[in-house]
Amino acid sequence: MLVWLAEYLTQYYSAFNVFSYLTVRAVFGILTALLISLYFGPKLIRALQRMQIGQVVRNDGPESHLSKKGTPTMGGLLILASIFTSTLLWADLANKYVWATLFVIGSLGIVGFVDDYRKVIRKDPKGLIAKWKYFWQSVIALVVACALFFTANHANETSLVVPFFKDVLPQLGLFYIVMTYFVIVGTSNAVNLTDGLDGLAIVPTILVAVALAIIAYLTGNVNFSAYLHIPHLPLASELVVVCTAIVGAGLGFLWFNTYPAQVFMGDVGSLALGGALGIIAVLVRQELILIIMGGVFVMEALSVILQVGSYKLRGQRIFRMAPIHHHYELKGWPEPRVIVRFWIISIVLVLAGLVTLKIR
Repeated sequence: MLVWLAEYLTQYYSAFNVFSYLTVRAVFGILTALLISLYFGPKLIRALQRMQIGQVVRNDGPESHLSKKGTPTMGGLLILASIFTSTLLWADLANKYVWATLFVIGSLGIVGFVDDYRKVIRKDPKGLIAKWKYFWQSVIALVVACALFFTANHANETSLVVPFFKDVLPQLGLFYIVMTYFVIVGTSNAVNLTDGLDGLAIVPTILVAVALAIIAYLTGNVNFSAYLHIPHLPLASELVVVCTAIVGAGLGFLWFNTYPAQVFMGDVGSLALGGALGIIAVLVRQELILIIMGGVFVMEALSVILQVGSYKLRGQRIFRMAPIHHHYELKGWPEPRVIVRFWIISIVLVLAGLVTLKIR
């Protein structure tokens, strides 16, 4: 929005041309989202407390979590508001990649909101029935996947980038829709499963968003993309602003979500953030690198899949409790130790993912 205003004002005062630079808008994007989160965070927390919108704690979970009961939840509303405001202000709204990302964030945020509403307002511990949650996630993923596929203007937009191989860029064809579907739905659910401890999900989300911002910048630059042998996608560069908005909103939320948390993001935040990482990875054609960088999310999701599968097939559990962060809690690890060690793992995996761009 401000990009258009700056373009108009440039004809009267050339200094406004500074807002045409992507790096400048990215910096303003992160600062805007951060300041919005910090300013409105306390107001939202007080409002949630007044409405008695508090966390529902599982009776079969770690005993240390019983003290979290009643902590305000649905703080993801703050994250989403910060991301949308910052992106709408600083991104080029003529870019279809920006709108595709906002569509996924907003739509999955609505699904998460309904789930949280049923849990904390209507006091239904099951929330939105799993099959309906998965149905709407699927509809959202398929809508955006089909839209991107049928509006693609270049072969690079539907090719698969394989890490470590510079000349392997197979065309996906209709399989692009299938892959996009699984990336968005899978990442959305994986981040949702990770969101079980104070700050556990938001920091890896921030780290992956930073890495995706770097990749978006490189992909959108014709010289860097040629040097790294990755597909050049001019529209991808604008995703830098969206990524920095996610980073700013995440940092602002972490201010209140760090241990011991004053507010939880709820499904309205985790489903939307997971979907955001998934769609951005698809748009910059780095779905496979997302698996590496988001290894903590993958680990959490796999622990649940293995636990459920093992119990149904063998009648035995692999972990003391799934997702895996609860397993370590039940082994006696203090919550801050689990959180920080998972953060460290995430840092290492994000760096490993970035390194694959050069090792080809």
